[in-house]
Amino acid sequence: MSAIPLSWFLALAGVLFAIGVFGVLTRRNAVAVLMGVELMLNACNLNLVAFWRYLHPTALDAPVFVLLVITIAAAEAAVGLAIVLSVYRNFRGIEVGELDLMKH
Repeated sequence: MSAIPLSWFLALAGVLFAIGVFGVLTRRNAVAVLMGVELMLNACNLNLVAFWRYLHPTALDAPVFVLLVITIAAAEAAVGLAIVLSVYRNFRGIEVGELDLMKH
């Protein structure tokens, strides 16, 4: 059984992160922006696990950080969706560009 090279994992993580950045910068829908942030966090997790597996597979530092990032991502998704629901109830839309109306 041959091992998958580290560069493949890093390339996949780079593509996922780039897709996430593209989604955050180009989408007007708040839910799509949250999905882009989740993709970026998952790309970071993939990097953490890949480097852990290839450099120090016996240490448990990276899996603990991955669980921490997953916990933070879940909290971010819950809070973000709660904010999106609140904005939708008040303004009947979740377009990011129109949220500056909340200042008035």
